[in-house]
Amino acid sequence: MPGISTPTITGEGGFMSLDSRIYIAGHRGLVGSAIHRELMRRGYKNLLTRTHEQLDLSDEVAVDAFFSSEKPDFVFLAAAKVGGILANNNFPANFIRDNLIIQTNVIESSRNAGVNRLLFLGSSCIYPKLCPQPMKEEYLLTGPLEPTNRPYAIAKIAGIEMCWSYNRQYGTRYLAAMPTNLYGPGDNYDLANSHVLPALIRKTAEAKASGAKEIVVWGSGTPRRELLYSDDLAQACCFLMNLDDAQFGSLLNEKSPPLINIGTGEDVTIRELAETVARVLEFDGELVFDATKPDGTPRKLMDISRLHFLGWHHTTELEHGIRRAWDSVRDRLSGPHLPPK
Repeated sequence: MPGISTPTITGEGGFMSLDSRIYIAGHRGLVGSAIHRELMRRGYKNLLTRTHEQLDLSDEVAVDAFFSSEKPDFVFLAAAKVGGILANNNFPANFIRDNLIIQTNVIESSRNAGVNRLLFLGSSCIYPKLCPQPMKEEYLLTGPLEPTNRPYAIAKIAGIEMCWSYNRQYGTRYLAAMPTNLYGPGDNYDLANSHVLPALIRKTAEAKASGAKEIVVWGSGTPRRELLYSDDLAQACCFLMNLDDAQFGSLLNEKSPPLINIGTGEDVTIRELAETVARVLEFDGELVFDATKPDGTPRKLMDISRLHFLGWHHTTELEHGIRRAWDSVRDRLSGPHLPPK
């Protein structure tokens, strides 16, 4: 197809050669930093990264100039504006605007530069609020979204549609991967816009440090959540980008979105999650659930049979992952210089 380079498989046992030029958009975030670590661990030599100060992904001209100059072979699109229920409620315009601009600029510039493969990272919130469980890829756009993060979800759905549309019109090979709830090193522990697990870790750490006898947890404690350690996600992303042409092509069916779920296939209640965090941090106080606060989606369990069929399974179990996450941030949350509340 015009403007699209012809890929050559040179990597041992996979598509990406160790010499391939690989751009990680958002390499400082939870997802991007995990992908960067995994690629470094595997010995990839030409990793392209830019901080926000070096490259503003909302600047169309700057993004296109970067792609024209650096000519990446592969792109991991992990850059996004993300946050928890509170942040999504307070800044809906920011979440839809910023994400639409970032992903549009990167996807279009990838096409112009002839990128071989692009992996667009989204979120399980793309699925309907009352989606049948577990959530299969084909359930996309089959019902109303969760209102608290609808702007973010619609932006991510637009990204999936862009990948699909570009594949059909331009012959690109862009895949959208939808991870379940993530946690790990580099997570956001700001209580104003963090997700449930880092918020629980921070609340528990502060309660223990201050000698508090209880922790207030938002919601009823009954919603169920699936959680995936960020390094496991990074391994899944590298696995997908290293599929041979036939396997990768099987995920790019013209009749359905190029979409694949990434998760563990297991979930716990918010109450069980809070109890696990308390156990890991050795907090023996009471957990108080504030049912006046929103619960969010009742359940978000991913159907990952498509990924399992290809041969990938997660390896980090929840309690072990929480211990690793806590170890990565223990000094910061236990010291005098806490992130903002």
